[in-house]
Parts: sequence; structure tokens; C-alpha cells
Amino acid sequence: MKRGVFWLIDGKLYCYPFDGSISEGIAKSGNTYNHKKLWEHLRPCGSKAGFDYYPRGRVEITAKGKAVIYMSLHIGSEYVSEICKAFELDNVPVIKYDHSEHYHCYLDREE
Repeated sequence: MKRGVFWLIDGKLYCYPFDGSISEGIAKSGNTYNHKKLWEHLRPCGSKAGFDYYPRGRVEITAKGKAVIYMSLHIGSEYVSEICKAFELDNVPVIKYDHSEHYHCYLDREE
């Protein structure tokens, strides 16, 4: 099981499981990626938008080995199996739709 971040861009998931191979995007904790830092380094799909433009999420692993997926309300449950596969999650994750501004995207600004 791996921690990491992901974006949903035009119906396609861009998943970045943490393995330390991309040093520019590492979070302060040192065990996962930071959305903003990673976006500035990678710019998935060549987008000129900011890191917070598209719906995004994160996979965390608790101290007890339970996977938790935090994500934007604009990422449907139909993407969960793809997220699980990308992050090698071997148990059913806890899904937490994050209502905070931290996961807001362009869809929240249009409402």
C-alpha cells in the first residue's frame, strides 16, 4: 500500500503513489507528496492551470495500516477501484469526501 496524491483531469485520473523518485514534490512529513509542489514540477497533461484547479485527492495509510482516501466531492465513487489499483491498496479503503476548502477546485468556484 502506498500513500500519494491524485488529480481528476477531464475524466482521467493522474495518480502519483509516493516512492520518493520525484524529490521536488515531497511533503514536509517526507512520506508522501504535496499537491502544490508536485504540480509545479510535473504539470500533468501540460496544464497551465494551478494545482488547485482540478478535483484532487490523497491516499493516506494510518498507523494501523488502514487506507484512507481523502478527495474532492467532484470525484465520483466510480474512480475508487482505479485509485485502489494505482496505490496498491489491498484492503477496502475508508473514503472521506473532504468538504474543506483544501480540496476545492474550479467546480466549487462556479457554484
